[in-house]
Amino acid sequence: MSEFTPLRSVLYMPSSNARALEKATSLPCDALILDLEDAVAPDAKESARDAACAAVASGEYGRRTVTIRVNGLGTAWHDADLAAAAQAGPAAIVVPKVNSAAEVQQLVSAMERAGAPEHTKLWAMIETPVAILDVLAIARASERLTAFVIGTNDLVKELYAEHVPGRAPILPSLHTALLAARAAGIAIVDGVYNDVKDAEGFLDECRQGREMGFDGKTLIHPGQVEGANAAFAPSEQAVEDARGLIRAWDEGAGAGVVTFNGKMVESLHVESARRTLDIHEAIQALDA
Repeated sequence: MSEFTPLRSVLYMPSSNARALEKATSLPCDALILDLEDAVAPDAKESARDAACAAVASGEYGRRTVTIRVNGLGTAWHDADLAAAAQAGPAAIVVPKVNSAAEVQQLVSAMERAGAPEHTKLWAMIETPVAILDVLAIARASERLTAFVIGTNDLVKELYAEHVPGRAPILPSLHTALLAARAAGIAIVDGVYNDVKDAEGFLDECRQGREMGFDGKTLIHPGQVEGANAAFAPSEQAVEDARGLIRAWDEGAGAGVVTFNGKMVESLHVESARRTLDIHEAIQALDA
């Protein structure tokens, strides 16, 4: 079985909503972000923290990657959130508005002091201009940092930009974050699509994200899960082609030029085909 972890659909769920947490146990998403931040009112922060930690400990989410999003550095709830989440031991702790490598190191040190198990990683939300401008240093700041989550709403706000189809105002920022993630060898998940009633616009943005190179998309509604799963999974044709290309490469070893479907095959094509099969096999295992 591949070690690749699918992150096609990463669904935010408010930890203050017991019904939502229960529903999430049966949703076909790859990952969950149990939210203590934006989706939770100030007077519900403490009870939401307890509920998120209990959900992680419950073991009821199967193969899903379960994470907790804490409140950001400098907020009244951050320290207690981080300590509780570290002790609960989710797959990752998601931290909003991470702006520097120094902040990553500060967060990792706090996680370790709180007793976070080795499997609990850090996911950094990249959602400010200063983070984009320092994104490679952030990506390389700690081996415990294993994913970026793009906060497109905050990024648009901070740039004084506008939400438009195709996302032209923030494409340079998205590309920069992608470059850093790939250079550092970490995962990267695209931002949310706000209009849950606009299925066509959502699927268009999923396709754009996949074509750009994102591993998946963060979601704000369960109705978006299936579309994201389909968009970020290799198609049947892509899987068949990957297998055929690798077979042609293996059979042609030492024979000079190797071709598949009339095109010359090089080692870089084989690497891409193997990644396609890794993703496919990991999704099959998740759905088993």
